[in-house]
Amino acid sequence: MNTTTLHLTLPKDLADLLGPAQGQAAENVKEFAVIGLFQEGRISAGKAAELLGLTLPGFASLLARKGIDYFRFDEQDWANEVAAVQNWETGRA
Repeated sequence: MNTTTLHLTLPKDLADLLGPAQGQAAENVKEFAVIGLFQEGRISAGKAAELLGLTLPGFASLLARKGIDYFRFDEQDWANEVAAVQNWETGRA
């Protein structure tokens, strides 16, 4: 994977919250950035997993541990999914 190094200046309080060791803080920043991009819909779950060196189930598990939804359906999305399953069950798909 092609990489870029960024140099960030953070308040000490924030750096302390990110992890006691500089390496741990850097990994946490990376994790937060990737999860944020996923939540904004800017990258897929597969890309997020790849960037974090995880499998797709591993990424889903990480989100679950953090209380973040893997599926982002609104009411209409859920209604469409339910209708598709009902149609499939009755052979109308």
